[in-house]
Amino acid sequence: MYCIIVRTQLKPGNRERFMAAMTENAAASVREEPGCHVFDVIEDRDTPDLFHLYEIYADEQALAAHKQTPHYKASREVVTPLIEVQSVIRADVVASHPRA
Repeated sequence: MYCIIVRTQLKPGNRERFMAAMTENAAASVREEPGCHVFDVIEDRDTPDLFHLYEIYADEQALAAHKQTPHYKASREVVTPLIEVQSVIRADVVASHPRA
């Protein structure tokens, strides 16, 4: 499995717009994309307007397919102007322990 962790620092005052767009994108991704296994939106407790997206896909092709979906494209239109800085960690999942 393939994982990305996206660190997103928002411009101040954009939390609500970001959360509205990103929670819809995350829910649609898991619901509608067979290759998307996990899409968590995580808010940092210590740093205002800092979020992490934790996403697990079947493989890199599933992530590429995700980026072609209408919900991804719609969320990017909303969130891109809200972002101050963003970085991505790309990794392979070597162990996963989902709750059954």
